[in-house]
Amino acid sequence: MYAKAAPRPDARQLVEDHASLVKRIAHHLLARLPSSVNLEDLIQSGMIGLLESASNYDPGKGASFETFAGIRIRGAMLDEVRRGDWSPRSVHRNARRVAEAIRGVEIRSGGDAPDSAVARELGVSLEDYHSMLQDTAGSRLFSLDELLEEHGDADSMIKGHWEDPAEGAARDGLAGAIAAEVSRLPERERLVLSLYYDDELNLKEIGQVLEVSESRVSQILSQATKRLRARLAGW
Repeated sequence: MYAKAAPRPDARQLVEDHASLVKRIAHHLLARLPSSVNLEDLIQSGMIGLLESASNYDPGKGASFETFAGIRIRGAMLDEVRRGDWSPRSVHRNARRVAEAIRGVEIRSGGDAPDSAVARELGVSLEDYHSMLQDTAGSRLFSLDELLEEHGDADSMIKGHWEDPAEGAARDGLAGAIAAEVSRLPERERLVLSLYYDDELNLKEIGQVLEVSESRVSQILSQATKRLRARLAGW
């Protein structure tokens, strides 16, 4: 005897019951984004994500609505941030140059590329290199989750419901590669990533923990993310 399918919940009621989820996610993201990002813009885009979630939610797939909607809301907000990225092309070009320089140094040396070696590879002073890191730090939102999201949409992230088993295997492989590379980062970069992504501290709070300036934390975080992108170039 077949189990009776779960009734489809009322979309309007779902939106009313979970409007606060949009604000909660918006405030959480805002603390980790450049100051140019507007809270109301995040909430507006998040509400669109919530409406889409309410229309497309299928309780038969096993995920709770909050889990399903949370991913779509966050994705809609990140899309809004990406659309509003007005950083000069030179900033993005420098971000790629830094990642390529780190990769080149580490391939030749077989170890972590120190700041001084990367600066020499780029043909700039150490001070100019740190300025490049600072400039590129806020040019584009980066997170470990986003690296994974680039390989699948929100639906495919819900509790392993993959449209294609091969895609699921590729995502698992990427997740494993990210975890392995994070564990190989220099100690200070690994600590900053942990404080930022796991403990969800902002740059000022991390600076207080490490007893360095907020701008130095931004530089370390920027370098760590570019080092990860360089090491994960094969993906």
